[in-house]
Amino acid sequence: MNYLIVVAHPDDEVLGAGATIHKLIKEGHNVAVAIMVSQAAARKDLSSTLTSDEEEALNLLGVNKVYHANFPNIKMNTVAHLDLVQFVEKCIEDFSADAIITHHPSDTNNDHVQTSYAVQAASRLFQRREHLPQLKQLLYMEVLSSTEWSFDSSANRFMPNYFVEVGKEGVDLKIKALSKYKGVMRPYPHPRSNEALEGLAAYRGAQSGCNYAEAFEVVFQVF
Repeated sequence: MNYLIVVAHPDDEVLGAGATIHKLIKEGHNVAVAIMVSQAAARKDLSSTLTSDEEEALNLLGVNKVYHANFPNIKMNTVAHLDLVQFVEKCIEDFSADAIITHHPSDTNNDHVQTSYAVQAASRLFQRREHLPQLKQLLYMEVLSSTEWSFDSSANRFMPNYFVEVGKEGVDLKIKALSKYKGVMRPYPHPRSNEALEGLAAYRGAQSGCNYAEAFEVVFQVF
């Protein structure tokens, strides 16, 4: 299977699915990451070496194919929706994606929301391009410090119904990969802390009867 992980910012891919990405690659699947905002200019706390931080983190997970766009940070809502969709479509087509993992559309971070909307539209591409494989799976992921802060109570919040067992080793690798992103992590009890990440994986594992897990929400799945 070819899994395409579409995220708004560098670090989102590790926060949302880092352990799952590593597990998929170990199992022989192909994984590519598409990043909509390559430079987080509005995040002054982030490292000036963000590009090399990203490379180190993804190398640790085993990812060697990355697509980059340069949409404006925390301003993706100012970009034409079609431009966002067409970038995702190009990634889907080039990678022949069988499955996509992206942000939940009720996320507090608007860049995450715009990314999710773009992926939703682009996910229909296989119906218009005969040479593309049918998309077999579309999943939403959770990104701590954004997804759980879904303040709009009128929206459908993240409801996990798909769990990937990653074990303590997977959680430790995820945390190690995140440590490559200088300035991203915070001291506990911030959601982006080592303790919170491990605690969430333990909770999602207990929720599903697994030894630590990352959780996702199935949008659709074809068997």
